[in-house]
Order: sequence, then C-alpha cells, then structure tokens
Amino acid sequence: MTVRVVLADDQPLVRSGLRVIMADYPDLEVVGEAATGAEAVQLVRDVSPDVVVMDIRMPGMDGIEATRLITAGPATTRVLVLTTFDEDDHVYGALRAGASGFLVKDMALDDILAAIHVVAAGDALIAPGVTRRLIADFIGRRPAAPPERSPRPVEGITEREREVLTLVGRGRSNTEIAGDLFITVATAKSHVSRLLTKLGARDRVQLVITAYEMGLVTLPG
Repeated sequence: MTVRVVLADDQPLVRSGLRVIMADYPDLEVVGEAATGAEAVQLVRDVSPDVVVMDIRMPGMDGIEATRLITAGPATTRVLVLTTFDEDDHVYGALRAGASGFLVKDMALDDILAAIHVVAAGDALIAPGVTRRLIADFIGRRPAAPPERSPRPVEGITEREREVLTLVGRGRSNTEIAGDLFITVATAKSHVSRLLTKLGARDRVQLVITAYEMGLVTLPG
C-alpha cells in the first residue's frame, strides 16, 4: 500500500530534501507541501493524506495548532511532528494536540522512513529503536515530579491494566510488557487495546501522556 504524505515545513530545502528521498521509495508518495500550519490544514482537507510530516515552528499558525485542527477533524490523517529537541520545548504540546509521534531533523533516513510507515499503519512512535528513545528523551525533558507526589488513581481500569499502563508509559513494547508481566504478547496487546478504549486515547503516545500525568511513570532526574 502506498503511503500518501504531506510535508509541512517553512524551510523549502527541508521539504525538497524529503521529497527527493521519498521519490526513491514506491510505497511513499508526497501528495502536497505546506509552508505554514494553515496550508497544512487546508491540504489535509483537499487531498486527505495518510500522514502529515509537520514542523512545529512555522509562521502564522504553528504546527501545534495545525495538528490540533487536523486530528480534531473527520479525516483519518495522522501527524508526525518534525522538530529539534535542542531548540524546541513544544513537543509535549504537540503530543497533547494529537500528534502520533515526532521526528528530529537529524535522524537517520531509515528511521524517518520507518517512522512514517509506523504512523501510517495506525500505531504511534512508542516501542523499539527510535520510538522509545525519542519518547524517553521527551519524558526526560519534562520537569520532574516532586518527591511527595504519589500516583493518582486511574478510574475504570483494573490493577493489571494499571500495570500495563505504567509499562507503556516507560516506553515498553507489547513484547517487553509480556515478558515483564509473564503473559503472552496477545494478552499484552489486548490490555493495551482496552486501555485505549477505556481512557479514550488516540494511540500509545496518549497512553504515555496519561501515565505521566497520573504519576505512574518515574521520571529521570
């Protein structure tokens, strides 16, 4: 299946570079480019891409607001944020806005292409390789919780689901969750699916945010 991609970045060289690279891959098709968040939102309405690779810092409407509008709309388009950790403090906001994950601009090509495919398949950037590393970096850059803070109860889930949510929050894949809890991978996947439904989460990224906000994740100091 060909993944239809919109590139949203105010730097023409970034868009051009990504477009040239993707042209060598028959399963990726760039169906539009945007230099602002507003243009990205309009393109989603016009061409209904599978994935928008979205920069955060753009003139006018930024990538966070554009992501919020895209994910709140009827389209099934998923957003993959493009950013630089050293300069950008808005990753958390982008994830809260509904992004399914994020890339850094100096990532290896293979990781960028893999991330686009992961998001297009309906998953989020949580799990092996680049996914867990990026989420771990994101969590590590959030302010640490005060020592006296204790985990808040999560209503409507079982104790086992709470354990699974904690492990998801730590960036564990389904296979790793299964190993940690001595259950099958299929059972781990079922627990994650039920958590998505019960907590009204769009994907695993939002489960990570929930685990963090509920105090289930121990943040690095």
